[in-house]
Amino acid sequence: MPLSLEVSYSTWLDDVTVQLNRYLGLFIFVFGIIGNIFNIFVLSEKTLRFNPCSRLFRCSSIASILASSFGLTTRILSSWNIDLSGTNSYLCKFRGLMAFSSSTVTFWLIAFATIDRWLASSILPSRRRQSTIKNAQRTTFAIVCLSTALYFHLIFCYDANLVDTPMKCYSKSPECRFLTDLSFALITILCPLVIMIIFGFMTISNIRQAHYRTVRQSVYFPARQRKQVDRQLLTMLLLQVTLLLILSLPLPIQRFYSTFTSSDSKSIQQKSIDNFFYNSSLLLIYVANSVPFYIYTISGGSTFRKALKNVFKRCRLMIIRR
Repeated sequence: MPLSLEVSYSTWLDDVTVQLNRYLGLFIFVFGIIGNIFNIFVLSEKTLRFNPCSRLFRCSSIASILASSFGLTTRILSSWNIDLSGTNSYLCKFRGLMAFSSSTVTFWLIAFATIDRWLASSILPSRRRQSTIKNAQRTTFAIVCLSTALYFHLIFCYDANLVDTPMKCYSKSPECRFLTDLSFALITILCPLVIMIIFGFMTISNIRQAHYRTVRQSVYFPARQRKQVDRQLLTMLLLQVTLLLILSLPLPIQRFYSTFTSSDSKSIQQKSIDNFFYNSSLLLIYVANSVPFYIYTISGGSTFRKALKNVFKRCRLMIIRR
């Protein structure tokens, strides 16, 4: 390809990348924040509040809001060249730590929600007893602490005003980029996804075993109600895990490619293509963080939708009283 044509194609692709971050990023951010706020309120309703899986979902929604606020907003603002973290070193370091650690918290909480559903669906009483609010709280605390520790090196690795990087606020050395990319691809995304797949299949196996068992004693209404909530939470979880798999896998693939070709000499066109796919796959991660509320509304059955109606009723009453 002639150099002039290569440069014009590269310029066009860079502009497409900017427009994607600006408009698609803004759309994802608005709908994600609205959805996750509704999630927090709905999952705090009485019918869902004291369920361990629901507690993990709720904390995951809070982490998703933080991930979008620190990770996605900077991409939107940088498309207009008004991202302060791109020029301020302290803001850059703080943004990097918050964006990466909160994304990690989001994925791992969903992974542990699949473990909780496996425990809750077990035919063994000893396992079912481990599905508790206290264990969900301990798990959340441990995940937050470990995720922050995992990316604490960004305080030293990230810096502002960088050139020839996907963003001005980025890892400042090849070693830092390798460590961050590998951590994000393996620990933040792939490991939780593997856990989700394994325990998702194990949960389905538990449910099949339960169907084969003959239960002769009568089941009281509160127990039936709890089982209904558990089934609907499981449906919500399995659909979310499926979408997470589809939306999250492109980024680790792109990061592995970028890491193992970092020493190669690349043309202007190839750099633009790499940058486009990096930004596109990263936006898919934020889509994954933004869709849970809409997944839960569709797949959550009567339990979630009834809780959502209660939230709307309370909001309407508050507006009327004012």
